[in-house]
Amino acid sequence: MKKLEELKELSDKDLKERLDAEVIALTQLRINHTITPLDNSGSLKEKRRNIARIHTELRARELKNDQ
Repeated sequence: MKKLEELKELSDKDLKERLDAEVIALTQLRINHTITPLDNSGSLKEKRRNIARIHTELRARELKNDQ
């Protein structure tokens, strides 16, 4: 889980910035895919999973701070 370890090392601010960037990239990929089908449609799935990983890490930190 190299990606998960990488996310845990980032600060909250960096995570939120990366989340914004991933959401924008996913939106752009979807638009491009609608116009011209992508060669690798798996990239959409990968972007969604990255977004979910970031949300999970942010939520875990939020719960940890509440305790």
